[in-house]
Amino acid sequence: MSTVAEIKAAIPSLTPAEREDISRYLHEWTDDDWDRQMAVDAEPGGKLHRLMEQAEAEAKAGTLRDFPGLEQE
Repeated sequence: MSTVAEIKAAIPSLTPAEREDISRYLHEWTDDDWDRQMAVDAEPGGKLHRLMEQAEAEAKAGTLRDFPGLEQE
């Protein structure tokens, strides 16, 4: 099996024990480089943390704006 579609198609034919094994495997997946970088960026001093602080300050001040292109109708 080499594609997601093939894997999805095979899942219904698995036994309950096999499905449990696959579920456990997928849920225990370790963070990849992107996940680790996001965690670092969200920490105090990180790139994302500064943006979160700015958004929180704007929300408290009542000056928070909608993200461009996501204006509510």
